[in-house]
Amino acid sequence: MTEPVAAQLAIRELYARYADAVFRKDADSFGNCFVEDAEWRISGTIIRGRDAIVEQVKLVFPRYRRIVFNFRDPIIDLGDGTANVRIYVSELSMFEDGRPFGPIGTYFDRCVEQEGGWRFKWRLFQTHYAGPPDMTGQFFDNPDFGPPPAMPPLDAEAIDHTGVFKGHNAAKS
Repeated sequence: MTEPVAAQLAIRELYARYADAVFRKDADSFGNCFVEDAEWRISGTIIRGRDAIVEQVKLVFPRYRRIVFNFRDPIIDLGDGTANVRIYVSELSMFEDGRPFGPIGTYFDRCVEQEGGWRFKWRLFQTHYAGPPDMTGQFFDNPDFGPPPAMPPLDAEAIDHTGVFKGHNAAKS
C-alpha cells in the first residue's frame, strides 16, 4: 500500500469514527476526532478547542433520540501530514420530541496527522437543506468556494440555517 492510499484510508476511518461517536452520542469519542486546538464552524457558531467542542456536543446530543450520518465519498487533497477534505453528508435523525430531521450539507475540513491518526483541525459545515427527511423542508444557498481542491478561507462564516446550536454557549461567527 502506498503512503497516499494509507492516508486516504485513515481519513475515511476518521469519518467512520466520527459517525460512530455521533450515533452512540459519545462526546469523548467525538472529541477524540479533533486536535486539541481545533476549530469547528457550524450553525452560526465558532467553537474553539477540543474541550469546548466536547462540552458543546454534550449540550446537543440530549436533544436527539438518534443521529445517523451518511457521508459520501470524500474528496481528499493530501499535503505533508495535512489534508483538505470536502465531504457531502446527509443526516437521518429524530429529536427527543419525536420530530424527524434530515439535514443535508457539506463539510469542508482541514485534517492533520497527529497522535498516530488523523484528526480534524478546522471544520466548516454548510447546511443545504434542513427539515424532515421527505425533503419538504427548506433549501438554502451558500457560498460556492469553487471546485476541489478549492477550500473556504479560515475565517469563512458558519451560517445558521438550522438553529441546532441556538441557546448554547458557543461564540457567534
